[in-house]
Amino acid sequence: MTARSLYIAAYDVADPRRLRLTHLAVKSHATGGQKSAYECFLTPRERESLIADVRRILNEREDRFSMLRIQERAKPILKGRATPASDPDYYYVG
Repeated sequence: MTARSLYIAAYDVADPRRLRLTHLAVKSHATGGQKSAYECFLTPRERESLIADVRRILNEREDRFSMLRIQERAKPILKGRATPASDPDYYYVG
């Protein structure tokens, strides 16, 4: 099985329709997050697929999308009722 890395995918989209489509594309790969920033455990192939999906949706002049890889050795700082991101054994898609 291919190892997954943790990424933070964040977006700022001007158009409501593109915003909804971008939200659905990112959320389909996410394990957690809030508003316009999501934690995604991705293989290299899944990462490329998500980037390709988002590129088809966004207007490069009006919208923004960023994906940052989180180093495995980095220890998260949690506030409130936050829980650390984890890569589950399986995902339910449906």
